[in-house]
Amino acid sequence: MSIFKNNFPVFYFTLLLSSCLLITSCRSNKEITKTENKQEKEKPAPSKKIEKKYAALLNVPESDISNTRLYSFIDEWYGVPYKYGGKNKSGIDCSNFTSTLYKDIYNKNLSGSSSSIFKQCKTVSKKELREGDLLFFKIEKDEVSHIGVYLQNNKFVHATTKKGVMIDDLNEAYYKKYFYKAGRLAN
Repeated sequence: MSIFKNNFPVFYFTLLLSSCLLITSCRSNKEITKTENKQEKEKPAPSKKIEKKYAALLNVPESDISNTRLYSFIDEWYGVPYKYGGKNKSGIDCSNFTSTLYKDIYNKNLSGSSSSIFKQCKTVSKKELREGDLLFFKIEKDEVSHIGVYLQNNKFVHATTKKGVMIDDLNEAYYKKYFYKAGRLAN
């Protein structure tokens, strides 16, 4: 009993100090959580980033970027290098990129070369183009040799031999020269 009497102030002080530390640590965790939540609220939603980025690239209002799934897909593949016959993010060619996009975004199966995909489409005029329509090019050949997917405002996404997956404009001299026809998959 004499040990307890002699150590009572030390025991009481230790108990008091432990309680203060416990209360202080709980309070700081709540403050961290509040800060993290505040930061999360300040970050734009991923779709808003996509809308802003692709609206700028396509030179359209953000409200025109309604298919965020499509533009998120493009964002994931943007810059993937070209590889003839390639089918993944280490390298992909134009027809396989288009087929992958169509499978993932529109749940439609395309296969084969750009010329064989062209044969599966009904042609549409440039004036009738809608997002997701296919664009076909004859580049220094007598048959279709390149394919892209129309987006908006004369812009399209495709896998180029020099820069990989990217967005270009149909009004560029090179694409004006080699553009053949636009198509939409026949049902």
